[in-house]
Amino acid sequence: MSFRPCIDLHDGKVKQIVGSTLDTGTLKTNFVSADTPSYFAELYRRDGLSGGHVIMLGAGCEQAAKEALQAWPGNMQIGGGINNTNAAAWIEAGADKVIVTSWCFPEGRFAPERLQMLLAEVGREHLVLDLSCRRKGDDYFVAADRWRTYTDLKVNKETLEMLSSSTAEFLIHAVDVEGKQAGIDADLLAILSEDSPIECVYAGGIRSLEDIKLIHKLGKGRVHYTVGSALDIFGGSLPYANVVSFSKESR
Repeated sequence: MSFRPCIDLHDGKVKQIVGSTLDTGTLKTNFVSADTPSYFAELYRRDGLSGGHVIMLGAGCEQAAKEALQAWPGNMQIGGGINNTNAAAWIEAGADKVIVTSWCFPEGRFAPERLQMLLAEVGREHLVLDLSCRRKGDDYFVAADRWRTYTDLKVNKETLEMLSSSTAEFLIHAVDVEGKQAGIDADLLAILSEDSPIECVYAGGIRSLEDIKLIHKLGKGRVHYTVGSALDIFGGSLPYANVVSFSKESR
């Protein structure tokens, strides 16, 4: 279990926003950094935090993303607008893995043939499937198109086992609590810890070190985590240094 840091980019700047408000006309921004993307990549490099995510939230982020990847080539992942035409180019630009979600769900339906196209381009070892999801009744369904569209794919044991042979790991935001610092989604964590046959990374609702310790407990040490708005480096109150220390101690 380890801390996977993030660099979220919007309009070319490092920001923390509530992802579910993208393109709604009421974008909620929690933080805008005066520091460059490469500053954060170099910070993560200094602290040995490999496997972090550079996420492009809309157009105009490509150059900023490349700057971050070049600051620590081969150690960060890239997501946002990834498809079969650009995935290989991002690996060549320095990404360790590409993160894909919406492109594999045209019109809200899972398209396994698209997943196979990505595998042909970059290989399983360079692919992360983003299965970020929202709750509907007692089930969780993958949410695509900036998390606004429920897809037809449930996040459960059957799905995780089916997709595990096609990806290096899963990235899963609990969309209902993401960006709100209102506590983690324990039910989703239970699914990931019990049913994922490969590594997965949880995000959503983390507000304190106690929440991270709860992830460690509920995830049985098998679930990695990423933290955004709660961190002091992104305007929050949770000390980044404390999260780094706990991550190193719990590995």
